[in-house]
Amino acid sequence: MRKILVCLLAVLTLPLMAQYDAHLTGHVLDETTGEHLPYVNVQLKGTNIGTVTDETGHYLLKDLPVGRQIIVFSYVGYETLELPINIVEDKTVELKAALREVSQQLNSVVVTANRYATKRQETATIVNVLSPQLFETTAVSCVADALCFQPGLRVENTCSNCGKTDLRINGLQGQYTQILMDSRPVFSSMASVYGLEQVPAAMIDRIEVMRGGGSAVYGANAIAGVVNIITKEPVRNFVNISNISNINEHAGYDINTNLNGSVMSDSRKIGAYIFASHRTRSAYDRDNDGYSEVPQLRSTTAGTRLFFKTSAYSKITMEYHHTTDYRRGGNKRDEEPHKADIAEQLRHNIDAGSVAFDWFSPDDRHFISAYSAIQHIGRESYFGAGQDTAAYGRSSDLTSNTGLQYRFSYPCGLMKGDLTVGAEYTYNGLYDRMLGYNREMNQKVHIAGAYVQNEWKNEQWSVLIGARVEKHNLLKNPVVNPRATFRYTPIEGLVFRAGYSSGYRAPQAYDEDLHVAAVGGAVSLISLDPNLHPEYSHSATLSADWYKQFGKWEVNLTAEGFYTYLQDVFFLREDGLDASGNVLFTRTNAPGAWVGGLNIEGKVSFSHWFTFQLGYTYQQSRYTVAQQWSADVAPQTRMLHTPDNYGYMLLDIYPVKDFTISINGKATGSMIVPHLAGYIPKDEETLAPSFWDLGIRLAYDVHLYKHYCLEISAGVKNILDQFQRDIDKGEFRDASYIYGPTTPRTYFAGLALKL
Repeated sequence: MRKILVCLLAVLTLPLMAQYDAHLTGHVLDETTGEHLPYVNVQLKGTNIGTVTDETGHYLLKDLPVGRQIIVFSYVGYETLELPINIVEDKTVELKAALREVSQQLNSVVVTANRYATKRQETATIVNVLSPQLFETTAVSCVADALCFQPGLRVENTCSNCGKTDLRINGLQGQYTQILMDSRPVFSSMASVYGLEQVPAAMIDRIEVMRGGGSAVYGANAIAGVVNIITKEPVRNFVNISNISNINEHAGYDINTNLNGSVMSDSRKIGAYIFASHRTRSAYDRDNDGYSEVPQLRSTTAGTRLFFKTSAYSKITMEYHHTTDYRRGGNKRDEEPHKADIAEQLRHNIDAGSVAFDWFSPDDRHFISAYSAIQHIGRESYFGAGQDTAAYGRSSDLTSNTGLQYRFSYPCGLMKGDLTVGAEYTYNGLYDRMLGYNREMNQKVHIAGAYVQNEWKNEQWSVLIGARVEKHNLLKNPVVNPRATFRYTPIEGLVFRAGYSSGYRAPQAYDEDLHVAAVGGAVSLISLDPNLHPEYSHSATLSADWYKQFGKWEVNLTAEGFYTYLQDVFFLREDGLDASGNVLFTRTNAPGAWVGGLNIEGKVSFSHWFTFQLGYTYQQSRYTVAQQWSADVAPQTRMLHTPDNYGYMLLDIYPVKDFTISINGKATGSMIVPHLAGYIPKDEETLAPSFWDLGIRLAYDVHLYKHYCLEISAGVKNILDQFQRDIDKGEFRDASYIYGPTTPRTYFAGLALKL
């Protein structure tokens, strides 16, 4: 066995150890200004060999494979350039490059659509990318704050005591979305309760969003879409330190401090990205009744991402991070929870990590990836009302995902074929104990899945057909989810897409089941109907994507129609009170439901002067048969918490060098919101008003030395102060009766030191 391992290691590292004494040097310029560009990625296509330009825009690649090669130059804000070069043994060849500045990264590489790297314009499914630049210009601190700036996406606060958030894609609740960390499904039901607020922006390289069904690729729950949070990987040596301090009219504060840096070896075979983030926020009481509308928060995250290039064609990547998170809402927040009239208090300790080994052949036809990821959450909780001493709870949640993927690229007439096959095993062990409410949940989920898909494509056409089969231990029979997508590019810059996929959700506990809301001086509890059936979905999309450049003007317009039908759709039904006065809800099945609508997105930019982005969604979310969630309200077909209209806008203006004006806004139309009895005499449905959340940020870069920079920023969030007006007051309020912007009018100032 030892001899086999030694031989295998020798084969993997042979290409890395080979010395060709053939080098490549050169510099990279801005095509328009002629200025040298620092920190441009320079990569030998089809290998792990690469570097970045230095502060003067020059680069050097040593010991390259001889023969004809392709060198890829990529830089944020510029169009990726590929240049051919003939590498000669015992010689140093010079290659100069000039990059064209672009405001819209339309042809960036994404991985979420097909589970392998593909140029965005060539994917058969639209994938939107949220970049670190968006995090900066909108002054967001976590994933939850950033996702609203995408068409079809809404993030809302669903509890005024603990600040639980819910992500909705194309009108469907958060349980219908699969959240990934570095393409791995370790975001469990418990992780999804507060997880979008527990991932700081400092650790994120980008977020890829794929709307529409993705169960054929990623398995259960990827019905509304997929959100792939991709952590930063080291690319060069640097250190960044930043702080954003927020304050509102009640002198409430929200302070975010981040430290991150990257370290690379001289050979660039080993690299490490290290990050740390700390956030502390005071509670916010809008109506001065002593009860919080936004909870107190303290959260700290620290971690690292490492890589080791075992050869020119193989790499090991590892990631680990630890998060501690404390939040407390209700009244008497300085005392023990059971001394408060209403209190929700949670302490989380989260450990997550992953390891992956990737290998690809020198001819770039074979690719193998073996990976494993794990996340553990320890939670201590108190969900109680009326100074209940028995409302404490303890939870433990362990999720793991292990898989193997193989891709084979082959010529197929005038098209290229990509065959992808893989197998995965996912485990989730959830233990949630709240003895005061006679709840002891011990749920174990085992999912074994295998998938196969084949894509045939060229510059004009692509057809992808695939399927995934999964065996879920809570279902009797395996589930097969097919997928078919189609792309047609009649002319350069115009892309038509169509797709179909199916999905399912098993009868298991989801994120809202693990949250206990205070209502009417008691609490509301959710349980599963013992006869709950699985839910199945069928989704279809049709879109047109147009990009055109007119001199220094760039325009991109996207229109996407979507439709999803849900069979045996899950529905929450109120079942009255138990002996202790707690409000009981049961998850049961309704006959069916459908969600359909249109996403429209437009982007316009002019050189380096300004960029403008606008997104709008019109949708309808309806049950096929009118449903009644409470005996006090009439049955109806319209889904709750789902407006028919919503959208966003982003405007960045660069009036002079180093100065940026950023304006952002989120609009939400009216929607029906359930309002539980307590502060009001009986359950009712409220038609919430529409609202417009507007923000502005000003930033100026002070150049200290060479490319070292200090960014100074300031601005206002929710300028119009459209925080909810009709909030319940006092001990008998409904904590889940919350809608609108998640923060009041807030002023902020920031410093970011970039070295």
